[in-house]
Amino acid sequence: MTNLHASSPGGKALRAATSASSTMSFAAGSTSRRQFGERFAVQAEPPVLRRHAHLVRYPDVEADFDVLIEKAITAIADGEPVEDEILGHYVNVASLVRAVSFREGKLLEQAVERLAKVNPDLVVLMQSIKLPLVKAAIETVAGNDWRQLEGVRLDCEAPAKGSYTPDLIIVNRAKRAAFVLDLKRSLASYGDTSRLEELKLKMLASAMVLPDWLYKTQKRLMVETVGVAIIDGASRPSDHAAGVWALAEIDDLLEIDGAATCMAELRLRFGRRVQQLLEVEARRALRLPEMPTVTATSLLADADSTTSLHQRRFGTLRAIPRAMVCVDATNDTGDHGPGCRCGSCEDPSFDDDDDGHDDPEALTDDTVSWPPEHIRIGFARRLLDA
Repeated sequence: MTNLHASSPGGKALRAATSASSTMSFAAGSTSRRQFGERFAVQAEPPVLRRHAHLVRYPDVEADFDVLIEKAITAIADGEPVEDEILGHYVNVASLVRAVSFREGKLLEQAVERLAKVNPDLVVLMQSIKLPLVKAAIETVAGNDWRQLEGVRLDCEAPAKGSYTPDLIIVNRAKRAAFVLDLKRSLASYGDTSRLEELKLKMLASAMVLPDWLYKTQKRLMVETVGVAIIDGASRPSDHAAGVWALAEIDDLLEIDGAATCMAELRLRFGRRVQQLLEVEARRALRLPEMPTVTATSLLADADSTTSLHQRRFGTLRAIPRAMVCVDATNDTGDHGPGCRCGSCEDPSFDDDDDGHDDPEALTDDTVSWPPEHIRIGFARRLLDA
């Protein structure tokens, strides 16, 4: 038997052949792994594009959103117009437009509530909640810059004049932060009026008592940061310093990637259905022959083939906001006019006495101290920057 040592010519040849074989095997394995990784990367979400831990895509919520859209369209179509001498036979068209202004706002609220379920840290409150407008809070907000209100904490049971009903209250339990949200389908009609400033005053005043209100009425739910935000459904340029957020930025409030894209698609589909209704009523008003009936599937297919979501604007309709704001938050006469959403004009079925004090879980939850040392109040900021 011949022994091949490293120093011998035969040993060197054998070692070189072995090394080359190992190198070729490793290269082949690396290529295979790289190709597999590339195929996987095409399907996976690129980490660099992810801003938040939670992700939603429209197919995930499509079934629920379709139900919401169908309910809104049915409610719009079922409205009974009142005869109007000025509008004449166009009254049906005007009635539809008014109904759309209201129903779209409700649709946005319900959609945000559904999306919030993707983030298990979020608690959403939206059922005719009345936050008291405490006199001291109104005076404090009216007489001071809101940036100077950090650390001010007020009792929700203090003397109040009226109340404010937000569209949504979103609480992030992990970060002990809350958002008071008022969703508007469009802020176009608020441009040169004082109603927007009055709304901000009411929202900030209610935010000052929200920590105490949540603790006393929501099973000792505790927050240390409260932000208010008016969400513009038409997604015009936002102004966070003034409390105005575009609907396209809803990802940062919910901490859910893809939420804004889902809301955009929702409005797009809702807009198609609304325009279909308006087309029928407009033809009737003009005494034109009705359009041939098309199925919803073919309507969506035609629209998708000609335009994409990223090539269209965020909104489809432009009309007045769905709700008016009470001009005088301290008005005790009870005559606040049509469309007022202050406490005295809202649904009286809300029970202020249901504060959760008798809940066994609330009575045993003594792990946190109340009240917290510091409460931050102001216009909403991204939680990433808070």
